[in-house]
Amino acid sequence: MGLMPRGLVVFLIVALAILFGFQYFIYFSTTRLLGINGRGGRRILMAALVFLLAGVVASVFLQRSVDTALGRGIAGAFQLSIAFGLNLAMAFLLAWASWGFARVWNPAPRSALFGWIAILLAALFSVYGVWNATHPRVERMTVRMNGLPPEWRGKTIAQISDLHLGFSGGRSFAERVIRMVNAERPAAVVITGDLFDGGGAGLDGLADALNALNPRMGIYFVTGNHETYLGVARAEEALRRTEVRVLHDDMATPGGLQIVGIAYPDRGESKDIGAAIRNVRGFDPAKASVLLYHSPVRIPEIKATGIRLQLSGHTHRGQLFPFQFITRRVYGKYDHGLNVEGNFTIYTSSGTGTWGPRMRTSSHAEIAIIRLEPI
Repeated sequence: MGLMPRGLVVFLIVALAILFGFQYFIYFSTTRLLGINGRGGRRILMAALVFLLAGVVASVFLQRSVDTALGRGIAGAFQLSIAFGLNLAMAFLLAWASWGFARVWNPAPRSALFGWIAILLAALFSVYGVWNATHPRVERMTVRMNGLPPEWRGKTIAQISDLHLGFSGGRSFAERVIRMVNAERPAAVVITGDLFDGGGAGLDGLADALNALNPRMGIYFVTGNHETYLGVARAEEALRRTEVRVLHDDMATPGGLQIVGIAYPDRGESKDIGAAIRNVRGFDPAKASVLLYHSPVRIPEIKATGIRLQLSGHTHRGQLFPFQFITRRVYGKYDHGLNVEGNFTIYTSSGTGTWGPRMRTSSHAEIAIIRLEPI
């Protein structure tokens, strides 16, 4: 067995340090605000937090190696606990600020009151986050495109992204999403990466659910970073049993519209996206085109190829508060939503599913419905 890559080791060390810091802050705030002074109470609290932290770390490996309902349930519970812990830490920050502000008028405000209110707020926010993650919204928009083929005028494309089926999402969630997509009667369905996640044992059954999609002009898929973790060959093998067409640096032309799919680069590799688009056999920059690429990056290069519309995902718009500020910092205005720049338009989905905990507190789960119209 080879050594882990240095970058992964550094990532794990930093992630563990952050998790430990959050757990210690929760321990400190709980004991101080709620007045837990007894040695026994503090030991129990510390043991519970260490157990949850160890469970979260173990769940990362469990989701890759165990493909049973019990294993997924245990790992999912641990990952929800860390999401609740994040919400609790944010609530405790607010509690400390409020307690300090209250001391202006009352030198000895009851700290326990602030602590219990923080716990209640974190619990309510977490319940909302779980509901929000499991109830996608339909986001509708119109994109005007120069040279749009007559057959596509007024037609719609449904975009699904970041479902993470296999661990974070199961077949029942996939079927709910598919019913919502079919209700919109799109001409085509596109899946912009991270369709699968976790182990590969149950992928065939999850992929079979996609056969319930019924767009007249086809279903198209490009890989995301999580397919590279799983194994692109394994993901593509599962999709061979379906009506989904995998676009691996390839193009389809339903109704005369160029749908270009560029695969996500393998781990540790980079990719010249502009060159990959230009090398797609038959691609004509003078004709209307839609690019499917998982991540909203290299925008100037993509615009230079003549692509008219890019559909991406990947960012989840942070998924959990306050991480939307990080994705905004990394991806700028392309971290979510519709951006029109001359003849080029890009839409970045916040994602239909979730990664890790089944919780969304910084964005909504969504299915994008893009109506195409000529300029």
